[in-house]
Amino acid sequence: QVQLVESGGGLVQPGGSLRLSCAASGGIGIVAAMGWYRQAPGNQRELVALIIGIGLTNYGDSAKGRFTISRINANNTVSLQMNNLKPEDTAVYVCYARIAGNQYWGQGTQVTVSS
Repeated sequence: QVQLVESGGGLVQPGGSLRLSCAASGGIGIVAAMGWYRQAPGNQRELVALIIGIGLTNYGDSAKGRFTISRINANNTVSLQMNNLKPEDTAVYVCYARIAGNQYWGQGTQVTVSS
């Protein structure tokens, strides 16, 4: 059973930084894609950032230039460095992975940007 475990959310002031991590475990095979989506109250879930295959990255428009996704180890852990955070970045950030043709979601971690 694949599990995605997230860490690193919290409260930060505007202009601050946070780093999220997501680790996949549970007899995983090749991770075709892994990354983050987010959902704010009243909004649809939206892409934040993905790593696809051996290292192709895909960022949502709101993340470009401020967020960086990277692999921590060879296959099953990714991190998301978020800089210059804005109040509109406030949301639940959910880890996503596509493994062996199946999609998996984490429980989500709250990120709140407020003074």
